[in-house]
Amino acid sequence: LDDSECYGPVLSRGDDLSKTLRFAGSGDIRGLAFHPLAANKVDRNMEPFIIDVHLPASDQFEVSSHEGEEFIYVLAGTIEIVHGKERYQLQSGDSIYYDSIVPHHVHATGVTDAKVLAVVYAPR
Repeated sequence: LDDSECYGPVLSRGDDLSKTLRFAGSGDIRGLAFHPLAANKVDRNMEPFIIDVHLPASDQFEVSSHEGEEFIYVLAGTIEIVHGKERYQLQSGDSIYYDSIVPHHVHATGVTDAKVLAVVYAPR
């Protein structure tokens, strides 16, 4: 991928996930590694990512909340999604779609990190 803005279709190749944005929690909480799939697309309404979801360092985590919606499809591993007062366990092949204004958090469960495809919609 080059860094120029694109008004047409944006193509992302499987072997080109080298660009990574990291968002870390506070303290000993491990973050997430976001691999953007359409960073150069101009005027987009959706943000597609491949995300490496790490095992938490502790059972304490921060929830986030923002306008919009999120769709998550588990590619590998298992994850837990905390959405409001509910907890959802997802494994490879499972998906979830939710309103992101509700406080939420995603982390891997089990013995290994997980990998998900996430599409985030945030109104402008």
